[in-house]
Amino acid sequence: MADEFQSQLMGYDRASILFSPEGRIFQVEYAEKTVRLGASSIGFTCKDGVVIVADKRIEDKLLVLGSLWKVYEVDDHIIASSAGILSDARVLIERAQVYSQQHRVTYNDDVDVESVVREIANIAQAYTQYGGVRPFGVEIMFAGINPDNTKKLFVVDVTGNYNSYYATAIGEFDEKIKEILRKEYDKDFSVEECIKLGIKIFKKLLGKDFNYERMDVVFIKEDERKVKRMTTEELKKL
Repeated sequence: MADEFQSQLMGYDRASILFSPEGRIFQVEYAEKTVRLGASSIGFTCKDGVVIVADKRIEDKLLVLGSLWKVYEVDDHIIASSAGILSDARVLIERAQVYSQQHRVTYNDDVDVESVVREIANIAQAYTQYGGVRPFGVEIMFAGINPDNTKKLFVVDVTGNYNSYYATAIGEFDEKIKEILRKEYDKDFSVEECIKLGIKIFKKLLGKDFNYERMDVVFIKEDERKVKRMTTEELKKL
């Protein structure tokens, strides 16, 4: 603790271009702490599609339902969610949308999911090495179906690294959710089964604070290749 405090006194946490004597970039670590305070999202690859189940967290009677989404449509075959500073996420997701549309206009075909992920990861990484900027305080989860019908799930972290998963979580309960997924998730689950598992996990973690209205559930089925968002009534029936 004394060494860390001394490093901060020397100004190593003032810019993302400075390494501390211990080889750390404090600005990046602060951004990672921001992500862990964000509302959780759970992503799944299923035998017939991909799903993201997210907690919008905000509940306000004055808020117009439907004006707040936690899961975004990047393209007809790609969806994304985030944990951290939502305004940072919006900028990166808009860039992903533009990149996807540019690919469609140029090649008249769906963009590969990993190509979009790599583009966003490159931007996130650049903001950890230039002066006058700060790292994006957000992790972004991308789920989609490639032109060859393979289902993909990626997470881009604040450093610009990204990894592929069968199922994973981001946000405040990420480690607890991953522990449950390791025990209960199966790669042969259908879209409906993954949605049920996601809701079951949130019910367990949120307890009395759980409410269907704070859930944002979006999926893409392989045979339809179209983004669909479930309503509160549909979730209750399921």
